[in-house]
Amino acid sequence: MPRFRRAAAAAVPLLASALSLTACGSGGGSDGGAADGKAEGNITFQTWNLRSNFKDYFEGLVGEFEKQNPGVKVKWLDQPADNYAEKLSADAGGGTLPDVVNVSPDLSYPLAKAGILLNLDREKAAAKFKDEYTPEAWQGNTLPGLDGSYAFPWYLNTGPLFYNKALFRQAGLDPEKPPKSYDELFATADALAKRSGGRTATLAGTPSIEDFGRYGVRLMNADATKFTYNEPKGVELLTKYKELYAHGGLDSQALTNTADQSGQKFLEQKVAINPGSAHDLDTFKKNAPGLYKELGITDAPNNTGKPNMYVMGLAVNKQSKHKAAAVAFAHFVTDRKNQEDFAHKVAVFPSTKGSLDDPYWTKDDGTDEGRVRVASAKMLKGAVNYTPVVLSEEMKVVLKNEVAKALQGKKSPQQALDDAVAQSDKLLKQS
Repeated sequence: MPRFRRAAAAAVPLLASALSLTACGSGGGSDGGAADGKAEGNITFQTWNLRSNFKDYFEGLVGEFEKQNPGVKVKWLDQPADNYAEKLSADAGGGTLPDVVNVSPDLSYPLAKAGILLNLDREKAAAKFKDEYTPEAWQGNTLPGLDGSYAFPWYLNTGPLFYNKALFRQAGLDPEKPPKSYDELFATADALAKRSGGRTATLAGTPSIEDFGRYGVRLMNADATKFTYNEPKGVELLTKYKELYAHGGLDSQALTNTADQSGQKFLEQKVAINPGSAHDLDTFKKNAPGLYKELGITDAPNNTGKPNMYVMGLAVNKQSKHKAAAVAFAHFVTDRKNQEDFAHKVAVFPSTKGSLDDPYWTKDDGTDEGRVRVASAKMLKGAVNYTPVVLSEEMKVVLKNEVAKALQGKKSPQQALDDAVAQSDKLLKQS
């Protein structure tokens, strides 16, 4: 399973089609059955690219729920990763959206805005479970301008930063004190570049929307109708990155590096810091044992005190014929026991209160996976999802291109961000 899964590239067309829908769903009628009634009837449950690796787990989960609720039958569906957003859109438009669907916030937003998903905060039968989840997880499924949460929190993820202690040591930096704030990051990058004679960059990529968020930049207005990252704080961050690029703190190919290329630069010890996951450790051990021995793990610098996280949830179709059964099943899958069971099978984290206090997530067991698991779990307290739910892949490209122009001196940081915001706002209105 990937460290996290996003479908922002398809969110804009999904939004366009979803907003054109009448409020119809798999159950027909205007509002389906009552959510606070008896759990009974046949419901469908759709996951996102999970069958190949977790078939036995989910079949067991369905079987246990049906055993506890003999009046309910659950049909499990699984869709491939590719074109998942388009599949949701087509099902919503055709009135065949499953009763319970696996969504990230960017996917739930257009469906919720179209009135197709259940607002859990307004439905007593669902809202009564709110206190079982961490505030961060519940908030992660609360959508801007819609006054409520539209999915039961399921699993969370975040990723640490890896850093090369040997490169820190060679530059006269304390390898046990990686940068925690952006000011420290820029100071570290300056020292690494100067003391290596320009041979060692600190980062292999340019700032993303998450960097602006972690820096403390306001990314959008409250109802998510306009981008605001061109405000003075955003200009300040981009100006510092421009200086970093000029001084050799960024890799020479940072303007065009993909995530995989950035990872390769770190593997080759050409950059000192790069994001990663537990899966990367095995690669380092096999292909770069020297790096592996000098590997440090820390959280990404931020000025807000709130690390970034990725959120998955289970949404309930508002028009389900058997809404009570759908709510009961979505809660069952995401309750503490079942979340913890799932998180022990794959590198994700439960969103239920108290789960991350378990030694499994607090004590390093000496394994590679344990090192990253414990480091990552620490980051989830107070974490937020910095990526706006309306941010499409096209808008990300717009930002990357304008950032590149600023770093190259083709535009001022202010003009570059003004232009990025203007283009993204236009795309947002078109959607």
